[in-house]
Amino acid sequence: MQRRRLARRGLLVVLLGLGLLNAVAFFHAWRFTHFTADSGRPTGSPEQLTLAGKLGVLATGVRTPKARNYVRPTFPYATVRLPSPNGQLESWYGAVPRAWGTVALFPGYTSSKSQLLHEAGYFRRLGYNVLLTDFAGSGGSAGYNCTVGYHEAADVAAAVRWLQRRPGPVFIYANSMGAVATLRAEAELGLRPTANLLECPYGSMLATAQSRFHSIGVPAFPMANLLVFWGGAANGFNAFALDATAYAARIPTPTLLLWGTADPRVTLPETDAIFAALAGPKQRQDFPGSGHEPYWWKHEALWQRTVARFLNGL
Repeated sequence: MQRRRLARRGLLVVLLGLGLLNAVAFFHAWRFTHFTADSGRPTGSPEQLTLAGKLGVLATGVRTPKARNYVRPTFPYATVRLPSPNGQLESWYGAVPRAWGTVALFPGYTSSKSQLLHEAGYFRRLGYNVLLTDFAGSGGSAGYNCTVGYHEAADVAAAVRWLQRRPGPVFIYANSMGAVATLRAEAELGLRPTANLLECPYGSMLATAQSRFHSIGVPAFPMANLLVFWGGAANGFNAFALDATAYAARIPTPTLLLWGTADPRVTLPETDAIFAALAGPKQRQDFPGSGHEPYWWKHEALWQRTVARFLNGL
């Protein structure tokens, strides 16, 4: 009788522990994929947090205000509203005379289109129109939630197909989450741009969740797996299937892959796997000492030369 009572108590403790673990994972996943409407400061990146800050994030999850556009283009532009399955998107369209084509630019997680204005300015100097677009949930676009590249693929498709109804070839320049959304848009939604220029796409949703835990010195299993499961369940998709490497294998589009050798979020094995998987013509450029950041910050000349050579080669 005593043994049976102890077994019941042990089972109850295990079930309560599992319930608590899943509740914490769901809370983290919800906070990670739903932005706040206020303009307060976001939780700092894992690499910059103090020990107390890391413990606080583990207990409460990240807090992320919706990204805003605090800077406007200095070049002439028009604001364009585009329909998407995720809600209305806000884009900035900047035309140039006798353009060679148009570059569609897409930002990363917790970023807005204004953070790609430097890149857009360079593309304009090369003779290309530009279209900068906020994903749903960021900047001037509708909503407050984010699926880290899954549903954002439909936003990429909406913007690029709008451009493809106009004259000239269309190129995609996308960063991090935007790069993963681009790969999914082409692999699963049938999008076919002229070429891709992709910065630091992560290998898979599970890999990027694991890297977040590693960056704060905490074992990734099982919380990273639970985080991915609940992140997908809370947003209506299978987050384990969000896999840039698998998408790359189904893409014939000529692609330039860019990566920083000091990137703490996207690893060398992830980047090698994506590059190896790309099914179409491909080029790659690594930027020594660059992290998960714009590569022109440390390597302006190399970045410009790489981009111009790729576009001219097409």
